[in-house]
Amino acid sequence: MSALVAIREASVTGGDYSPAKEKASNRGVYNGRSTLLNRRFRLLIGGGAKYKLLLLLCFLTSLYSLSSRLSSFMGWNPHYPSSVYSTSRGGYTVLINTWKRNTLLKQSVAHYASCGGTDGIHVIWRERNPPSDELRVYLKNVVLSKSQTANKPNFRFDLNERDNLNNRFKPIEDLRTDAIFSVDDDVIVPCRTLDFAFTVWQTASRTMVGFVPRMHWLNEERNGVAYYGYGGWWSVWWTGTYSMVLSKAAFFHKKYLDLYTSKMPSSIHDYVSNERNCEDIGMSLLVANASGAPPIWVKGKIYEIGSSGIRSLKGHSYARNKCLNDLVSLYGAIPLIKTNMKACDARHIWFW
Repeated sequence: MSALVAIREASVTGGDYSPAKEKASNRGVYNGRSTLLNRRFRLLIGGGAKYKLLLLLCFLTSLYSLSSRLSSFMGWNPHYPSSVYSTSRGGYTVLINTWKRNTLLKQSVAHYASCGGTDGIHVIWRERNPPSDELRVYLKNVVLSKSQTANKPNFRFDLNERDNLNNRFKPIEDLRTDAIFSVDDDVIVPCRTLDFAFTVWQTASRTMVGFVPRMHWLNEERNGVAYYGYGGWWSVWWTGTYSMVLSKAAFFHKKYLDLYTSKMPSSIHDYVSNERNCEDIGMSLLVANASGAPPIWVKGKIYEIGSSGIRSLKGHSYARNKCLNDLVSLYGAIPLIKTNMKACDARHIWFW
């Protein structure tokens, strides 16, 4: 304080001290200008809604420009389709489960043939009569015309003597890939979303990676026996937890085809055959038991092009609950592991 007084006294002695000059020197040359600009900016903001709207549009335009530049800088472009196929990494084999829906089958084969990661397409034919020559030729031509890669996907029908849901998990000879993408004929997964799921599976090839999550929980115990509940999509949405991804749209390793056929208890094969349902729960039990890991749910929009399915039938929820408990009893354990993790492509998702 004494030093400040001495400075002021010296200034007064010099004859050129004034409070205004002191304040100006303390503020600096540009502070006065910034204060004036701040007043004008506040006046502009309070001037009306049109100015606020103009500022908002300028901000959004700048944000879009910045995101585009960042995309180029990071080496990717969200507007280009992704491609995961290469000779060294391999791709995936699409197993399409179909039954008397040739129109849907044609759409499905055409779509998956156009995906860059598709190395092969196998149609699990569950009808007693073999596919017509006309259908065979049509689909082979579709695969050749729709494929965007130099190495065209291998295409064939896998025929079966009986209509049995277990057939969708029969071992396939001469597979060129380790990755299997199991899908129903009425489910379409966009290629970019499918390719992303494949990259997720490559980091966790022991487990199932898919798009249709389901959950289980302990309902009650009676006389030392546990009874479980089966939760559909709304249960997963409400709790954020799941323990299965259905094989109607999921990746898994080809070794599970052998394990399902040769190591799964025959009582489960018989159950699935008789009930004509729940082979997907059986596969979930098998993979969870073999891997000791939960499945991975991939965030991505998929499209169901069929008009109806088994889930629309009356009593479907009761049947699935019964399936789960019956299969757990036959399997002798419940190896399903709950999780709340979800894989998302951060390149295309800004806000979570």
